[in-house]
Amino acid sequence: MENKGFLSRGGTGSPKPTHRKETVFKHGCNKLDVFDWLRDIPTPADLKSFNCIEVRFKNSRKDFFRLSPDTLVSVGDIVAVEATPGHDIGVVSLTGNLVWYQMRKKKANPASAEIKKVYRKAKPSDIEKWVSAIEQEQPTMFKSRKIASELELEMKISDVEFQGDKTKAIFYYTADERVDFRELIKRLAEEFMIRVEMRQIGVRQESSRLGGIGACGRELCCSTWLTQFKSVSTNSARIQQLSLNPQKLTGQCSKLKCCLNYEHDSYVDAIKDFPDSEKVLKTKAGDATHQKTDIFRGVMWYSYTSSAEKLIPVSVEKVREVIEKNKKNIIPEMLDELILHAEEKQIDFENVVGQDDITRFDDKKK
Repeated sequence: MENKGFLSRGGTGSPKPTHRKETVFKHGCNKLDVFDWLRDIPTPADLKSFNCIEVRFKNSRKDFFRLSPDTLVSVGDIVAVEATPGHDIGVVSLTGNLVWYQMRKKKANPASAEIKKVYRKAKPSDIEKWVSAIEQEQPTMFKSRKIASELELEMKISDVEFQGDKTKAIFYYTADERVDFRELIKRLAEEFMIRVEMRQIGVRQESSRLGGIGACGRELCCSTWLTQFKSVSTNSARIQQLSLNPQKLTGQCSKLKCCLNYEHDSYVDAIKDFPDSEKVLKTKAGDATHQKTDIFRGVMWYSYTSSAEKLIPVSVEKVREVIEKNKKNIIPEMLDELILHAEEKQIDFENVVGQDDITRFDDKKK
């Protein structure tokens, strides 16, 4: 019988205990999976002595560790690693040559003495203590929120991460202003009998750690694959001709959605050859002002100042011609002569993806 144990999605490794594994998966051990695209490529000669691996902890926290020559691990193995103080437990997320490229990308020096060591593969006793620490995280978070409220601190404790040996915990919090939490640290250390580390995160990082479902119906990008948060401005929405509606443009973190940047470059390239939309088109029927644009179809809609409710679609080439004529003091009759007559395609929705009729098995004789 297959023993899946604590293996992460797509991971491989030695068989491990299967009991209480649901808690570990809730801990986020299948987030931010990495596909090793160098798996079938031979190791270069200068990387054969490379001995670092990437280890994933709760949610999106990852770090690099040095592996001893007599220790063999694979993706999905649970390992005990060096921590300050004591040791921590994590899941191996990446091995091989790709770790070197990841370290170079994150500007981590493989030869640095600051890189901590991998002690060993986790023993059953290590895993039992680790799972016990995970189960303790949520009650600890609720109690710490209550203590922070009693101290009247303007902060929100959004997550707690216990170290694998249960001697230390990281309290992640968000705050709009600087918070003096010295008294809070004393109360937390007395209450839980552990070393306390307070780590401030932004609202995007908070959303990444908590996870959720976006407006698109999929898991949040920040909690599945997005690790670098670029600034998003309303200019991205304007270029894509989106309505500046805060309820539609903001994500669960109350910031502008990260996906507004995904197609931004495509739109910027597409509008390079478009004429200036702020210019007024002069015709004998009246001046026409720009209302909206269909960038990828190359159509611009104009309306006369006298009748703004009537929109006239004009191709980009025609708009450019009218602007050039206006520069030469040539005024066309009216925009209706330049109107774009596009043939509307009749889309057959009955069998667009090859599905069959639901009544295909009915007896047609009856």
